[in-house]
Amino acid sequence: MAATEELQPLTGATKLLGTVSLALATFMNVLDTSIANVSLSSIGGDLGVSTTQVTWVITSFGVANAIAVPLTGWLSQRFGAVRLFTVSIVLFTIASLLCGLATSLQELIVFRVLQGAVAGPMIPLSQALLLSSFSKAKAGTALAIWAMTTLVAPVMGPLLGGWITDNISWPWIFYINIPVGMFAAAVTWSIYRRRETARRKLPIDGVGLGMLIVWVSALQIMLDKGEELDWFHSSTIIALAVVAAVVFCLFIAWELVENAHPVVDLRLFKRRNFWTGTLAFALGYGVFFGNVVVLPLWLQQYMGYTATEAGMLTAPVGILALLLSPFVGRWVGRVDQRLLATVAFVIFGISLYMRTRYNTQADFGFLVAPIIVQGAAMAFFFVPLVSLILTGLAPERIPAASGLSNFARILSGSFGTSIATTLWDNRAILHHAQLTEYVSNSSAATQGYVRALQAAGLSPQQAGAVINRSIDVESHLLAANDLFWVSSILFLIMIGVIWCARPIKTNLPPGVAGGAH
Repeated sequence: MAATEELQPLTGATKLLGTVSLALATFMNVLDTSIANVSLSSIGGDLGVSTTQVTWVITSFGVANAIAVPLTGWLSQRFGAVRLFTVSIVLFTIASLLCGLATSLQELIVFRVLQGAVAGPMIPLSQALLLSSFSKAKAGTALAIWAMTTLVAPVMGPLLGGWITDNISWPWIFYINIPVGMFAAAVTWSIYRRRETARRKLPIDGVGLGMLIVWVSALQIMLDKGEELDWFHSSTIIALAVVAAVVFCLFIAWELVENAHPVVDLRLFKRRNFWTGTLAFALGYGVFFGNVVVLPLWLQQYMGYTATEAGMLTAPVGILALLLSPFVGRWVGRVDQRLLATVAFVIFGISLYMRTRYNTQADFGFLVAPIIVQGAAMAFFFVPLVSLILTGLAPERIPAASGLSNFARILSGSFGTSIATTLWDNRAILHHAQLTEYVSNSSAATQGYVRALQAAGLSPQQAGAVINRSIDVESHLLAANDLFWVSSILFLIMIGVIWCARPIKTNLPPGVAGGAH
């Protein structure tokens, strides 16, 4: 059983196949965080449940995944990184099959919980195993490959999910994982089984695990259901917030003070570059993902786009991301990572500011331009920040560090989604009230518009509904522009967090680079 630091980089076809298998597993995992979003109406219709109930298909996966990700470090030490990763792929594939076969909402939720739980270790371990496949000099390239899969999958999810739902049937959004998972598991095990990491029989931190499950579940459900239940006007949301806060504090105390074998290695936060990199990673992803969620909602609900069309409009974000990521992978060892990450945040700010110029008459080209620009930001976002996060860590700590930083990213994405959708709705209500003030019986423009609608055959009530819909469309446009403007400013402010990190001369520290030998 080889220790990670004794391994030599892979070469030739073996390296290519190993990289492809790891990338496919990561792609499949990340894809499933978003592919079901545009299929909820079809799923609810087939299973005979309401739209509100069917959202648990998303929530259940998110809760289970958020709990499992930070456990990666402990699990990989206990069972070995290669074994854990391969078993996770196999179980994920089986869970995907079961999701497609589900005949009731209850069954689908149970299988989505299983799918989310077994998916937890896959992203952190794919990162660690990919680093072990490349030499120290090519570690930046390895991270760039990993970044490209995590960048493209969330964009492809809604597009692929919408097309499958419209043209085949919703179970196939899960069935497509089966051939991918079988191939990835078989190739990964055949290549990496002789490169297994050292195992240690660590005791199970049952108390810490229990508290982690409780506070993460309470927080995730609160964030997912907050908008629906009107946030803190709901006793349910208040109860969830109190439980999450209290148990979180107890969890921190237990993991840091009382427990010699923590289920989550919070001592990583003592390292300056780890906490600064993780904070910038999480905050940036939270703001980014909140806008990713709102944009297709606006397009579909107020611009008349179908799910497939909305996916086609957002898909070009991957163009510059794919083209630039390999270059960033090479630059990350030669240029200060803080500078590269700053470029990402500046471009994010510019692309979001460009969106503040959106209007209800905007054509496809005008809408897609900021999205293409945003692709450049995504290329500069992942690789430098992941490099900062892993600075100075020994190879055996990489799974724990990657798991914890990705946990922060996932949780921040939930926060970003909840905050963005709430801000969008609240600002739309405000703009609707302000615009309505200009519509009155004493207004000549209003009277003229009503007469034109009635001349077209509409009743007074129908004319009023058309006017109200026009106001609704305009108010949600203005609200979206407000969100884009605030997000643009936030990205520029968050640059300060990046520069709290210490400069490093190479793309990965000796410990991490050792993982590639």
